[in-house]
Amino acid sequence: MTNDAPRVDVLRYTAFSTDPSGGNPAGVVLDASALDDAGMLAIAAELGYSESAFLTAENERTYRIRYFSPRAEVPFCGHATVASAVALAERTGPGRLEFMTRAGRVPVEVAEEAGTYRATLSSVEPRVEDIGADDLAEALAALDWASPGDLDPAFPPRVAFAGARHLVLAAATRARLADLSYDFARLEALMHRLDLTTVQLVWRESPTVFHVRDPFPVGGVVEDPATGAAAAAFGAYLRELGLAPEDAVVTLHQGEDLGRPGELTVTLYAGDPRVHVSGAGTRIG
Repeated sequence: MTNDAPRVDVLRYTAFSTDPSGGNPAGVVLDASALDDAGMLAIAAELGYSESAFLTAENERTYRIRYFSPRAEVPFCGHATVASAVALAERTGPGRLEFMTRAGRVPVEVAEEAGTYRATLSSVEPRVEDIGADDLAEALAALDWASPGDLDPAFPPRVAFAGARHLVLAAATRARLADLSYDFARLEALMHRLDLTTVQLVWRESPTVFHVRDPFPVGGVVEDPATGAAAAAFGAYLRELGLAPEDAVVTLHQGEDLGRPGELTVTLYAGDPRVHVSGAGTRIG
């Protein structure tokens, strides 16, 4: 950043873990009113986290929020939302917050228990769509997941949205999920063409427990350690395909293969089209 750039307080939090070395780190600027787009992008690039959040207060509990990866703005980011909510709760107390994102209004409830803050975001209304055969073949080739037996046939590939678009692919085995070595440029090109934020790779341990990984080349990072937006999209996917009951609580484990373990809770309610994603957060340093 240049010497004449506005001086702002850049906080560092991790989401979906109570351990600063776990979960997904995010930069948080609680007052970004003095920053333009270039300034926000410069801060995100300097931090190098998958996303950073930039807030401007509308009133005491309502904020406009924007999210930047090191390369570009993204419409919605779950882990940076959780990180921002925890940062605000430490200063103003737990309770309800409203975040106005590019994707729409995202309410967040923050609770405190024994000194730990936990935030639950409610997604915008989700949707799920098919992916064309050629696009799917290109994604699998870029991932080197094209061998017979790589995919779990119980979980058909789909593109799911709950604030951002994610391609959901299910691995047949935990070993397949763990062995992630992909063609960065090839997958990035496909994701730009399909307007995807991440690829949500999942493996089912049990009916309510999944392990997940999220390649994020469009953001300039190989892998996102814990992805709240993709978790929300995956909840919508499970409901749309009848792979979870109308009322369900699903646990996602992410970041283990990166040495940054985190835990995300996805909750579905009958009659509520939104998906609710919960996780703890804590300050780094």
